[in-house]
Amino acid sequence: MSDIRKIGICTGGGDCPGLNAVIRAAVKTAILKYRYDVIGIRDGFDGLIWPEKSRPLTLSDVSGILPRGGTILGTTNRGNPFAYCINNEGQESVRDYSDDVIKNAKALGLDALIVIGGDGTQKIGLELGAKGLPVVGVPKTIDNDLSSTDVTFGFDSALHVATDAIDRIHTTAESHHRIMIVEVMGRDAGWIALHAGIAGGAHIILIPEIEFSIESVCNYINQRHIFGKKFTIMCLAEGVKVPEATQQECIARYGSIPKGISVGNLIGEAVAEGAKKEVRVTVLGHTQRGGSPSPYDRILSTRFGVAAVDLISRHGFNKMVSLRGDKIVFVNISDAIGKMKAVDPQGELVNTARSVGIHFGDE
Repeated sequence: MSDIRKIGICTGGGDCPGLNAVIRAAVKTAILKYRYDVIGIRDGFDGLIWPEKSRPLTLSDVSGILPRGGTILGTTNRGNPFAYCINNEGQESVRDYSDDVIKNAKALGLDALIVIGGDGTQKIGLELGAKGLPVVGVPKTIDNDLSSTDVTFGFDSALHVATDAIDRIHTTAESHHRIMIVEVMGRDAGWIALHAGIAGGAHIILIPEIEFSIESVCNYINQRHIFGKKFTIMCLAEGVKVPEATQQECIARYGSIPKGISVGNLIGEAVAEGAKKEVRVTVLGHTQRGGSPSPYDRILSTRFGVAAVDLISRHGFNKMVSLRGDKIVFVNISDAIGKMKAVDPQGELVNTARSVGIHFGDE
C-alpha cells in the first residue's frame, strides 16, 4: 500500500487559462483513483509560508471550474520563499522563508506537492525538493517557452485571442488604409507572435529571435503600397529588440524613453515617421491570459493534472509532466528550467511564413 496520504497543489507565476482544469483533474484523480486528501495552497507558495491561508479541496470545490479562467487558488509572481520581499512602513527587506515552508508542509501532513507554473515556479519547486519536500511539476506559460515540453497549456488559448484580434483589426486597417500594429505577449520568445501572425494573415512579424531594422520594415510597407496594398498588419512580440537607432531617436524626442511606453508604440512612432503613413497600435496585454481556456488547453490541462498525481503515486519526485508528440512523459525539472525554448530563425515555421510573403524586418 502506498505511503502517500495527503498532497498539496499550488499555482505560481502569472495566471493563464487552464490552471483550474489542472487543479480539477488533479483533485479528482487524487480522491477518486488514489483516495488521497488534497490541500489547496493559496497564492503561490504564500500558503505554505502562512499555512492558515491553505484549505482542503474536495470534489465539490472543483465542480464546474473546468471552463473558468484564472485559478481558484490564487497566484503571485512575487512570492519566492527563498527571497521574499517584505515592505514594512516603506522599508523593503528580503527574507528567506524556505525553512518555514518545509516545516509548515510537514505540519499540514503533505506527502507531496504539485507545483503548477513556468520556469521561475519550477525552479523554486526544485529548490524545495532539495530541502526535502517531494515535488512534482506541471508546466504552464502562455509564452510556450519552457524547455522539455512541446507545448505548455495556456498557449493555445492565448493564440486564439491574438488571432481573433488580428482578424478583427484586418478590416479596419484595410478600410482606412492604415498600418496596424498588434503587440502580443512574448517577453523572451516569439511563439505567440509567430503563430498568431501566420494564423491571422499578418504581413510583418517581429520576434525577439530575429533582429530587424525600421528601414527594412518601412521599405516593405512602401513596396506593398506600390503594388496597390494600401494597408499593412504587423504582429510583434513585446520582447523584440528595439533597434538602437530607434531608441536614440526616442530619447532625442522626449529626453528619455517614456516610462511604461509599450514596444509596439515605440516601434509604431518610428514606422509612422519612416513610412510617412498613419499607424495605430493595439496592445493586447492581459487579455491573452484571461478568459476561458480553449478545448485543446482544457484537454491538455486535464492530461497534465492526471499525470501529475500518477507520478506522485510512483514517487517520481523532482520531475515534471511533459508533452512529447502525442504522449505525456516525465522529465527532470532540472532539465526543464534555465534553458528557454526559443523560436528557431531557420526553422520550418519561420521558413513557411517567409514562403507566403511574411516579412521579418531583417532583409
